[in-house]
Amino acid sequence: MRYTVEHESLHSMRLHMAVPRMTMDEADVLEYYLKNKEFIRDVRVNDRTASVIIKADSIAECRKEILDSLLAFDPDDDNARTGVPDNTGRALNRKYQDRLFLSVAGRILRKVFLPMPLDKAWTLFTSIRFIYKGLGCLINGRIEVPVLDAAAIGASILRGDFETASSVMFLLNTGELLEEWTHKKSVGDLARAMSLKTGQVWLRTENGSDVLTDVRSVKAGDHIIVHTSNIIPLDGRVKEGEISVNQASMTGESIPVLKSPGGYVYAGTVVEEGDCVIEVTRAYGKGKYDEIVKMIEESEKLKSETETRAFHLADSLVPYALLCTGITWLLTRNVTRAMSFLMVDFSCALKLSMPLTVLSAIKEAGEHSISVKGGKFLEAVAKADTMVFDKTGTLTKAQPKVMEIVTFNGADEKEMLRVAACLEEHYPHSIANAVVQEANIRGLSHDEMHSEIKYVVAHGIASEIDGKKAIIGSYHFVFEDEGCSIEDREKDKVEKLDPGYSHLYLAIDKKLMAVICIYDPLREEAAEIIKMLHGLGVSKICMMTGDNNDTAARIASELDIDEFHAEVLPADKAEFIKKEHDSGRIVMMVGDGINDTPALSEADTGIAISDGAAIAREIADITISANDLYELITLKKVSDAMMKRISSNYRFIIGFNGLLIGLGVAGILTPSTSALLHNTSTIITGLHSMTPLLKELPRK
Repeated sequence: MRYTVEHESLHSMRLHMAVPRMTMDEADVLEYYLKNKEFIRDVRVNDRTASVIIKADSIAECRKEILDSLLAFDPDDDNARTGVPDNTGRALNRKYQDRLFLSVAGRILRKVFLPMPLDKAWTLFTSIRFIYKGLGCLINGRIEVPVLDAAAIGASILRGDFETASSVMFLLNTGELLEEWTHKKSVGDLARAMSLKTGQVWLRTENGSDVLTDVRSVKAGDHIIVHTSNIIPLDGRVKEGEISVNQASMTGESIPVLKSPGGYVYAGTVVEEGDCVIEVTRAYGKGKYDEIVKMIEESEKLKSETETRAFHLADSLVPYALLCTGITWLLTRNVTRAMSFLMVDFSCALKLSMPLTVLSAIKEAGEHSISVKGGKFLEAVAKADTMVFDKTGTLTKAQPKVMEIVTFNGADEKEMLRVAACLEEHYPHSIANAVVQEANIRGLSHDEMHSEIKYVVAHGIASEIDGKKAIIGSYHFVFEDEGCSIEDREKDKVEKLDPGYSHLYLAIDKKLMAVICIYDPLREEAAEIIKMLHGLGVSKICMMTGDNNDTAARIASELDIDEFHAEVLPADKAEFIKKEHDSGRIVMMVGDGINDTPALSEADTGIAISDGAAIAREIADITISANDLYELITLKKVSDAMMKRISSNYRFIIGFNGLLIGLGVAGILTPSTSALLHNTSTIITGLHSMTPLLKELPRK
């Protein structure tokens, strides 16, 4: 597609596509087509103006690639549509933008061109909806904000003040529209954030072999394999095997459901136990977005506790406002002064500014590669005083490397590495990836040589090779659980293993055959992050690891960690967090593996690393990128700023609207002026709530 470059700077480029305007579908396809390019950091496409804004780390370095990609773009090409979600949010935004424009334009036209008698008739007609809602609350025995709105509008009309009634209804309509738009946009943003990011799946080919392939290339009718603790990446039907599936994310069922051949499974649900072959019925990007939206709408994830309390306060003040209206009229016999309590309520500002603040925080976090599933998790981060880190993949780089392979019983080093890689490739984890990568570096082919494999969480993997049981995993798993042995003459090899490395033990037929020594270096920024977290109010920072005590002690000392626990199981991590809860502490947990999922669930806020296990990302409340840990500081600062803004908005709304009521009762402000100032302050507060929370980013 042809285009014109209109502006170019160090990090951004603005272009105009050579068409008068684009359809929303074409704009979506172009935006996601460009977002899939690794050299592009962010893209915004405006369908109405056919303009494109592209951001990159260095426009000069990737200018040619960007321009070539645009020339090659074809909106009708299936490859260009790869990764475009079912619902991008563009149509929703267009709908509410148009409604808002029509509302404002309609009011202006009525005031300019409609004769006064017709304008009054229109005001009477419009008031029916508000009065009906107020009467409905009273009939049902509730005295809430709609009663106050109906009383204010009805009193204005009875006094002949149609202008005030019209203004109040216009501002109420605008507030409702913005609130509805905010809510639906929040739901849409979170649904897309919660959509699957499964990169690769095991595809069964026509000749019966299993191949690791990109999920986006899987078509309806293909067969994929899923194992214990996997997230099911695509909708489909079970063809072979039986699995126990946790469908809570889709159906709300808390008890796992048994799926046999013929049973239907949904993308995004988790295999708790078993292995099976699934025939795909919906390709990538065509999953159950609507179910995710429904799940979010039926939950309280969008609302923080502070936000909920503010909403309840707004409704609880209504009876007092009506009571004060009656008392003021009885004491002064002045309807104008009495109406001051009706013209000013706290609901509009509270119910508009609070969701906007939460949305702004979630959106701002998203701009820093932090995916947050709800406002209440940001509130928990702001209040947290304890942070628990898993070691591997979080405090370490998640880029471990095989340093040494120690063999036993005369085993061949290359053969043992080949066997280990064949087993480990089925359960991606940073340590497992290191084994597979080392085999690839050495040019070792590790085609399937084993029977069905079983993954034992936080322990290892078990299978059979040539009729002999093969296991790989921790010392505890291999020697204590499985009862494997070491020849007496070779025990000194185990004792001399470098404690600075992580160790994977490989045993075949109950005999230790190899120990794979893996070095997983600490992140350069880890020590500074611990120090910064302490400075931001996290008083206790702990490390939990399944690694040996010597390695854990060395790392804890280097990072100045307050407390550490080594050689722990998943249940131990969750139990530690439970004890912290019992002592009254609020806990964040940072992890990336399958063995971290119980702790991520137990914590007030579970934080997963983006390139960790899929099930950890699914269970976690927040996901950060794997690039560095500075995003934890950004997350904490966004959360703190969100709570500070909510509190300041709360104080301003109560104080300013209380002042308006006082001035109205004193006769200084007329009801129409009070309504105007009240609604103007509501809009200003809402706009302020949408401004960025962070003034500067953490230093890297």
